[in-house]
Amino acid sequence: MTGSDPHPTIVALSSAAGRAGVAVVRISGARVRFVLETIAGMVPPPRQALLRRLRDEHGEPIDSALVLYFPGPASFTGEDVAEFQVHGARAVLARLLAVLCALPGVRLAEAGEFTRRAFEAGKLDLAAVEGLADLIDSETEWQRRQALRQMEGALGDSAARWRLQLVEAMALLAAEIDFSDEADVGGPLMEQALAAAAEVTADLRSALGSFDMGERVRDGFVVVLAGPPNAGKSSLLNALARRDVAIVSPVAGTTRDAIEVRLDLVGLPVVLVDTAGLRDSTDPIEAEGVRRARSLVARADLVLSLRATDSDPDRIHDQTESLPIATKADLAGTLLPHELPISVKTGEGLDRLLSTIVERLSAVARPEPALLTRERHRLAVTNAIAALERATGTEHGQAELVAEDIRIAVLALERLLGRIDVEDVLDQLFAGFCIGK
Repeated sequence: MTGSDPHPTIVALSSAAGRAGVAVVRISGARVRFVLETIAGMVPPPRQALLRRLRDEHGEPIDSALVLYFPGPASFTGEDVAEFQVHGARAVLARLLAVLCALPGVRLAEAGEFTRRAFEAGKLDLAAVEGLADLIDSETEWQRRQALRQMEGALGDSAARWRLQLVEAMALLAAEIDFSDEADVGGPLMEQALAAAAEVTADLRSALGSFDMGERVRDGFVVVLAGPPNAGKSSLLNALARRDVAIVSPVAGTTRDAIEVRLDLVGLPVVLVDTAGLRDSTDPIEAEGVRRARSLVARADLVLSLRATDSDPDRIHDQTESLPIATKADLAGTLLPHELPISVKTGEGLDRLLSTIVERLSAVARPEPALLTRERHRLAVTNAIAALERATGTEHGQAELVAEDIRIAVLALERLLGRIDVEDVLDQLFAGFCIGK
């Protein structure tokens, strides 16, 4: 963080920028009470909103505002926090922020600095911080549910529980190593430790199984439009996006690169991708587009395999995870079995197509939000599983070596919670936050 004071009082607009009925300005740090007394004339009772006239250093009014005070450590950042709910005019916000930043020891917050202070104060673990970032960025109901569960501690609580079980297993192994000759240390301590490690391993494998779905909900299910040139892919993309995203032309090979559109389909996040027409081409640019299209088809969660009804009835692309579609249904032509007829021109079949896409994606989606949603989560859990599998295997069986493998698993879980080795993760994560969060 910038500035000579490692923990100055910070201020920022926490609501969306621009003209609005109400805007929220947040301030956090040791000088919050001083700021309140200076511009609001008093410190409100904790967590009670009072209407106050805010004034600048000359006593001139800035605006009337609802003022709230949250004394630390019972606040979002763990520090004293105040909020000013003012009118959302640009002139009001510019003047208020200028007056606040002119006060000694107060400066504008950096991106994500409020949340970083909450993390450093132990108010949030790293998984919860990531959940908060995902909640801010959520666009669909499924993303909101998953991010909210993450922010409220689903992964952090589970990781903390797994860590505690492993620490207790390490304590049993320490007793096995140090006090095996003592009369008051009895029972199969090694067996108890290994049983605890095996239980945590099973939980970690179950969590790891949810990663693919968690990542898909976070980033969006990929639905690829594939088919020969002039099959109506770009027209369908524009129709589903309800705006002109792709160029539509009767000239074959117009689309050379993938074009993506994000959709919210009944809460499901979907990335709809238009691709180059699948055909052999001597044009090196079009050939590269076809290669990329085939690569996207191979990785897609669902492929919409398009063929115009007035074209060759032999399908260029057909596989079990694809949905065969006959476009230009308003024209005379051939309809193959299992094809869904649609017409972008008349709107025929589009509602049915959308409901079928939702049905197909919902069939593979989990009803409960996933625990693991980021590649960082997957790596930490994978490393923990690998260490525990060594511990519970038959390779060594010595208490000292078992304890070391369990310690490595504990370290992996501590990285998951953000207790160690997180500076690079934090810098990248908070850079994506808005200034007022």
